[in-house]
Amino acid sequence: MKILNKKIAAHKSSVAWIQRQAADPYVARAHADGYRARAAYKLIEMDERFHFLKNGQTVVDLGAAPGSWSQYIARKYPKSKIFAMDLLEIKPIPNVVFYQGDFTSDAALMWLNEQLGLKPDEFGNGTADVVVSDMAPNTVGHKKTDHLRQMVLLEYAFDFALRALKPGGVFVAKSFTGGTTGDLIKQLKTHFDSVHQVKPPASRKDSVEMFIVAIGFNG
Repeated sequence: MKILNKKIAAHKSSVAWIQRQAADPYVARAHADGYRARAAYKLIEMDERFHFLKNGQTVVDLGAAPGSWSQYIARKYPKSKIFAMDLLEIKPIPNVVFYQGDFTSDAALMWLNEQLGLKPDEFGNGTADVVVSDMAPNTVGHKKTDHLRQMVLLEYAFDFALRALKPGGVFVAKSFTGGTTGDLIKQLKTHFDSVHQVKPPASRKDSVEMFIVAIGFNG
């Protein structure tokens, strides 16, 4: 692939990224299947393995942009209610209600509470069947710093899931390897029947990302 933009071409990292995208079979597959990003297949592969998504569920998609996870859920399970959120705007998706904002802000949480009919300080009476989170921080290239930033987002998502999920609900979230992930896994195991750490095939081998799949919320 020839890079026409001279500013981009001057940066080796940009060149490497473009070349990797061009050679990535998941990128080509996403284009052929009409998904907005290759990330769709991470959720697809986890769903095919654990079967946690079903028609008619209420699903919350955190860190949704550009929308490929919501796309998959809306396409495969058209009777489900999907509430998506991200800092970045996304193009509308049929059957997906989207809010642009910071998930960690009071305004965003208030919107989610209203959509789901949740009481802010109430625990154990959730209305969501599944909470999925592909949220990730802007990385700086320092492994420990990036991990800590990711853990902050993961803990916010976990706290929300505890309030939002119905009994038997599912929490799926991106994590980074190492550091304090083990401590969070221990906490998850006290609230869910089974907890798995997985790296779906669509997740690049050189990426530090992992995914937590927690099934069977029990309060």
